Amino acid sequence: MVTEQLQPRHIHNKRVLTAMASIPRHLFVAPDMQAQAYDDVALPIAEGQTISQPYIVALMAAALQLHGDERVLEIGTGSGYAAAVLALLAAEVITIERHRALAVSAAQLLDQLGYATVAVIEGDGSLGWPPDAPYDAISVPAGAPDVPPILLDQLADGGRLVIPVGPPEEQRLLRIVRQGARFIRDDLGPVRFVPLIGAAGWTHDHRPEQHDPR
Repeated sequence: MVTEQLQPRHIHNKRVLTAMASIPRHLFVAPDMQAQAYDDVALPIAEGQTISQPYIVALMAAALQLHGDERVLEIGTGSGYAAAVLALLAAEVITIERHRALAVSAAQLLDQLGYATVAVIEGDGSLGWPPDAPYDAISVPAGAPDVPPILLDQLADGGRLVIPVGPPEEQRLLRIVRQGARFIRDDLGPVRFVPLIGAAGWTHDHRPEQHDPR
């Protein structure tokens, strides 16, 4: 996965590659999907959601520019796989999932695997998690119609928000860096994600599975 998929596609961050190589991705998918767990595709999980393809997980993790001492907020826990990756890259991870069944199963698996620095919260991730703000980094692996201002408010000075923004057919992956009262945007390219559902996102789950356009 690392040598054949990630490195050839310009993922060079050594910490990210090490994290991706060390996590048993097959444990985060259903037993009948385990043979495909390391393929470069998104796979279905419960509640009509997906586990993002390895490249997308690595791309977003690298874009957050983590050094190891950060507090990270993740919007959309899903299987818990990306949270496990972030746990190896940062000091603390708070991840929010709107589906109770996914939140419970991810929390149990992360606990079993020893990712003690990850806290799973059930709730509307589009609103972030103000009680523990500000965050050094916020990862949103779901497409939003626009950047939710409430997430910008929860960024620490110097913090990075990585989020796909745009219409159903294709979004742009943005990295937004807070510099005091200013927010600097970098466009990291075209992507397509499942929708960010919630009060600050889309109101209906009407978009196709996440993938990165080739």
